[in-house]
Amino acid sequence: MWNWIRPASTPPATPSAIAAPDPPPAAPRGQVKSGPYRLLHEYLRKRYADTVVLTFAQIEDLLGSALPAEAWSDQDWWSRTTVIATDAHCSDAWVLANRTARPNLRARIVVFDRIA
Repeated sequence: MWNWIRPASTPPATPSAIAAPDPPPAAPRGQVKSGPYRLLHEYLRKRYADTVVLTFAQIEDLLGSALPAEAWSDQDWWSRTTVIATDAHCSDAWVLANRTARPNLRARIVVFDRIA
């Protein structure tokens, strides 16, 4: 606008480029934060205690749905320790939160211990 005032030897002013916002940081590899078990994962990850004890009912409240029948009767259902990207499993919630699960089926509780 005021270019006519500027001496001829001064180059015209250019508008400063607007910097694009930084992209969000990539999620750590292997850590899926979505799916039906996300809230259980977040709950376990955010607990400071090395041991967290939850009843089956509390777990179902966090999940927003019932646990599968195998969870109520099969000790091995709780012992899965690997995460398979194509197969969402409830154990992903505690495995990705660096915890193990020790169920007591008669008492209907699960002890989640932090992995050191």
